[in-house]
Amino acid sequence: MSAVRILYLLLTVAGLVMPWYFNLQFMAQYGDGFNLDQFIADSSLNAASKSLGWDLMVACIAGLCWMFFESRRLGLRFFWVYIVLTFGVAFAFAFPLFLFVRQGKLESIEQTTNSLS
Repeated sequence: MSAVRILYLLLTVAGLVMPWYFNLQFMAQYGDGFNLDQFIADSSLNAASKSLGWDLMVACIAGLCWMFFESRRLGLRFFWVYIVLTFGVAFAFAFPLFLFVRQGKLESIEQTTNSLS
């Protein structure tokens, strides 16, 4: 496995662990599982949190658009899984996972091209 893929894999793990560490703290604080209304209200408490929220939203939309077109260009299947993971786990998890899979495809294409030469 290449160093780039290892980096993407490490970022994928961090993108799973870090958001959910705080999500679990949030759920413990409010009880009764994940209260989406309360989560949205808490994430909009001040201008700084709103700025971060909008920053993430725009980056997420741009990232999902790019992931869709890049999936089509490279023939990667199951693009919808990244959408589910974005909203079910975290964009910080889904995006590096996509980059990990994409890099594997690019390396496979390069290896095939080199073996044909």
